[in-house]
Amino acid sequence: MGEIYDLRSALEFLKTQSGQLVETDVEADPNAEISGIYRYVGAGGTVERPTREDGPAMLFNNVKGFPGGRVVTGILASRKRVGLLLGTDYKRLGWFMRDAVKNPIAPQLIQGEAPCQECVYRAEDPDFDLRRLVPAPTNTPEDAGPYITMGLCSGTDPENGDTDVTIHRLCIQSRDEMTMWITPGSRHLGAFWEKYLKLNKPMPISVSIGLDPAVYMSAGFEPPTTPIGFNELQIAGALRGKPVGLAKCVTIPETCIAHAEYVIEGELIPGLTMREDINTNTGKAMPEFPGYTGDAKGDNLPAFLPVIKVKAVTTRKNPIMESCIGPSGEHVSMAGIPTEASVIDLVERAMPGRLVNVHAAPCGGGKFVTIIQFRKNSINDEGRQRQAALLAFSAFSEMKHVFLVDEDVDIFDMSDVMWAMTTRFQGDVDFIPIPGVHTHVLDPSNDPAYDPSIRVHGISCKAIFDCTVPYNMKDQFERCKFLEVDPAKWVPELF
Repeated sequence: MGEIYDLRSALEFLKTQSGQLVETDVEADPNAEISGIYRYVGAGGTVERPTREDGPAMLFNNVKGFPGGRVVTGILASRKRVGLLLGTDYKRLGWFMRDAVKNPIAPQLIQGEAPCQECVYRAEDPDFDLRRLVPAPTNTPEDAGPYITMGLCSGTDPENGDTDVTIHRLCIQSRDEMTMWITPGSRHLGAFWEKYLKLNKPMPISVSIGLDPAVYMSAGFEPPTTPIGFNELQIAGALRGKPVGLAKCVTIPETCIAHAEYVIEGELIPGLTMREDINTNTGKAMPEFPGYTGDAKGDNLPAFLPVIKVKAVTTRKNPIMESCIGPSGEHVSMAGIPTEASVIDLVERAMPGRLVNVHAAPCGGGKFVTIIQFRKNSINDEGRQRQAALLAFSAFSEMKHVFLVDEDVDIFDMSDVMWAMTTRFQGDVDFIPIPGVHTHVLDPSNDPAYDPSIRVHGISCKAIFDCTVPYNMKDQFERCKFLEVDPAKWVPELF
């Protein structure tokens, strides 16, 4: 395939792949309409049905209120499309990403002018207004406002100069202000921000939007695979076999992605906070990955969101805004595939040769549900599959359920996984609950109101569903063996 190094080259590549990209010149409103359209076209994930799994990405060429503006969504909403964009088998993406972590290539400043700075708009200009410059969609009619959902935030540790990148939820609130949701207890930029707060200094931060898919896929890694100070752009470099290009920002001492479509430059200001729904008063934020609309942050003082005071916006000529519907398959890819890589790494180191594959399933938004395909090589491996599940929980603390299956089960087909659960699982024998463990605050069932036994919001009962066959009974659970043929001989259009 042709070289992919930014969003535009990715789109050109997808145009050559049947069924991977659709475009429309019909005017679409970024206020809820664009997301409403794409919900049907290919959002997948935990989006309200009907939706389509593995549908195409969609490019909107006529965005209401933004002459010449374009919006693309769903680039990563299909696992198969991610495999195409990264040049590897979509079923082995976890292994592919794991190898990239082990062979990092550091980002580098590019020489010459950066494409992302072809056009520069400074906040000091009286005509400057984020709301007219950046066509960020509103996902639903009750959202707190327009959200930047694919913004790669870059920051620097004030103590040791380490750099890091994280994707955060950013809501445009005024001509030069955005609220930034930093998950409580988060590492990376959240830890940097805590240091700036103690120093009572503003934190320079750049937000790069519209990027090479390899950059977005790398940003989803978390500790322990990538500890604080490990810049995930090194993983993207490994995926492409060359450094990610950086540029110096024009108004702040920070870097940005040189080939980004949009870059927003600004500072997090100590003491400057804001309620997320200050402009709408809906009490809602935006759709979250579990499939429910999140509550707006800032209902009480401790929860008020920090604010990025924007100093400039730089863009390419005729820029393309990239966006993601929160509960879509795009979140599954960006969060789930790095999780797979982390689980693979831990299990392979602990018990090499037994793990077949791992899938962070769409039903869990890429975070809550993991399917582990495990091979028992001898009777001595009985029980090791459950140890693999425990390692998965340690690799990713937000995981809630692990399903264990044998090597004859297709872990990318939930019907096949459920078949294994139906015929190879007994609730009183193969269900292993792990109560009272912190999981994820966005699971609405993790709350004392759901059950008094739950001490505080965010505490969950993790669970292992062991759907593997006992080693000494394998010959009693063989699947029906059909004749091997090449179906393309009869129906080439399907194969």
